[in-house]
Amino acid sequence: MINRIKALFGDRGGAPEDGARHSVDELHLAAAALLVEAARMDDRVDEHERARIHDLLRWRFGLAEAEADLLIEEALAETARSAQWHGFAEVIRARFDEAERIRLVEMLWDVAYSDGELHDLEASLMRRISGLLYVSDRDSGTARKRAMARHGVAPQG
Repeated sequence: MINRIKALFGDRGGAPEDGARHSVDELHLAAAALLVEAARMDDRVDEHERARIHDLLRWRFGLAEAEADLLIEEALAETARSAQWHGFAEVIRARFDEAERIRLVEMLWDVAYSDGELHDLEASLMRRISGLLYVSDRDSGTARKRAMARHGVAPQG
């Protein structure tokens, strides 16, 4: 898995060799990296955020405990090397359909609300990433409401 993850970022522009739109590993690492970036907006990834990312990756992608742990470690290392979230967003935008991009935005909202509140930097990141992923404000807002409901956060009005 790690070699496939590393290979993803060695060739950012091309399609997978088998002609598929994307590989499962590409979605996993790109999603994990963006989730980690969302958690890092306050300059740290606390255990609650890490646990939520772990649970989301296992739930959405059907990963085993060890696979999710490995994926998070690789995402942490990759995002620590440089601020590459534009590159991660580019991979997702280029290779995933609209429904997959909306699901990822919902996962990002889920991480942003994992501590029960939305910080200004998290909100800013969400607006930028949603735009980079070509997810409309309406779809992002709907995804946000679903994440808020899961975390018991009351809508702001």
